[in-house]
Amino acid sequence: MITIAQLEYVVAVDTYRHFATAAEKSFVTQPTLSMQIKKLEESLGVILFDRSKQPVIPTEAGKKIIEQARIVLQETKKIEILVNEVKEKISGDLRIGVIPTIAPYLLPLFAGNFKRKYPLVNLKINEAVTERIEEMLFHDLIDVGIVVTPLNNKSIIESPLYYEEMLIYSSLNHPLVNQPVIKIKDIATPDIWLLSDGHCFRHQVINLCDLHDIETDKLPFEFEGGSLETLMKIIDREGGFTLIPELAGLEVDEERKSGIRHFSNIIPLREVSLVFTRRYAKTKLIEALSDSIKEAVPQNMLDKNRGTIVEWR
Repeated sequence: MITIAQLEYVVAVDTYRHFATAAEKSFVTQPTLSMQIKKLEESLGVILFDRSKQPVIPTEAGKKIIEQARIVLQETKKIEILVNEVKEKISGDLRIGVIPTIAPYLLPLFAGNFKRKYPLVNLKINEAVTERIEEMLFHDLIDVGIVVTPLNNKSIIESPLYYEEMLIYSSLNHPLVNQPVIKIKDIATPDIWLLSDGHCFRHQVINLCDLHDIETDKLPFEFEGGSLETLMKIIDREGGFTLIPELAGLEVDEERKSGIRHFSNIIPLREVSLVFTRRYAKTKLIEALSDSIKEAVPQNMLDKNRGTIVEWR
């Protein structure tokens, strides 16, 4: 007879591709986990994992069974969730993935208040790039992501939260500071600083400004990183400019605010959404999280029609 515990162990091994790590994450000893998976294989009459490979990988038969196991476990979790919803009780773990260009500016606005309002909810927050968040959603390592959309991923549901303007941030001695009118074409220049590849905001800037072939040869050095704050501090000292999201602009002190400018011919926006898989069932938690974030951000940012959404994929 197949047990829920056996399915959990199989999914854990598939997620971490290592028996010892899977056992640790499942809070059991490795011999216990290995024995239960072996029993399941004997019961089914198929081998689920190729143990000769490092990291271990599922066999062809194993892939299909593991996929079904994930569905079964998700459906099983719904029972507890539905009971809590019937009781109108908002509780349980809420595992959130947030991208680096959102996390430092959004989390301080809502996370503390959310926890105080829903003390029975255990918030677990993981900062990661979008591709990693999609992967974690698929492997049930997080419940929901906060990312820039659209993702154009049919297996993921998107629930828009707010729309923030993409602003120009330059050093205080840069010509853009005193330029009366700034159009998109004006910033397609070699002294623009960009985040490293893999960050959706980098791709939004490239798409907005058509920077696909630009050579940043006027920069004093090459920067590979994912921190907008680091980029802004480099610009303060070394010159040049970049684009920043609106919430980041709200964090800038008064002296540096004079380095922030708006485009004259367009209001470029990035759409920030909650994303989750179609198997996800924590409806009340999702609604509570969404409401808390919408209450925390400036209310003008809830208006989709105030500008033009810039896609990054």
